Amino acid sequence: MPKIISIHSYRGGTGKSNLTANIAASVARKGYRVGIVDTDIHSPGIHILFGLDENHIKCTLNNYLWGQCPIRDAVYDVTTVLKREANRRNRIYLVPSSTKLSDITRILRERFDVELLLKGFEELTQITKIDYLFVDTHPGLSQESLISLTTSDIVLLILRPDQQDFQGTAVSVDVARRLKVPMLLLTVNKALTDYNFNDLRHKVESTYQATVAGIIPESKDILRLASSDIFCLKYPKDPISQIIDEIAKKIILSK
Repeated sequence: MPKIISIHSYRGGTGKSNLTANIAASVARKGYRVGIVDTDIHSPGIHILFGLDENHIKCTLNNYLWGQCPIRDAVYDVTTVLKREANRRNRIYLVPSSTKLSDITRILRERFDVELLLKGFEELTQITKIDYLFVDTHPGLSQESLISLTTSDIVLLILRPDQQDFQGTAVSVDVARRLKVPMLLLTVNKALTDYNFNDLRHKVESTYQATVAGIIPESKDILRLASSDIFCLKYPKDPISQIIDEIAKKIILSK
């Protein structure tokens, strides 16, 4: 079985999906087979970072959950983003969610069978033989996100250095501990560069009694990229890419 990593945030706007794409790509660069499932069905979009054209997406996670296709038909090989770093071993597979308004409103209205989602995770790992499965969750605490947390080996919580994020993350941390998640990591995103990062790390770790895997500064370069590419692949020598790489290493080395 692969290691399952749920990437979660209590609130939207933390850069969760962008970080999911970057961390997953960083793990894949090291020679691993990686799967990503976009379970943020209410506001999907991680496929954009991998250059997956919506016109080429025939089946999505939505179609699978509605019994319209097997999960294998909703799996897309996006390894080409690795470019020169792609080899016979490493792979990135993505299961996107639908961006059609009618599909999103249907999910909101009808919900879906969570057990079927878990079965899809199992079938995905069998089909792709992945080493790591990254689950991009919906912000907040819904039934779907809770199920994802319970099945995870690692929960990576993303927060900004913002008072509302701090309070909301406290709830997420408490829930993760009640669910007995094997490993809990925190990542602070969009920190102003004039912050003292050592003090910020100490404050966050002492507040939540959990390890901070990385602190990522606010970056005009990331904003300028505007989700048109994966930052750590486009700028591998950038200090932010090095931080992402360290987070990926913590995930790989975790037991």
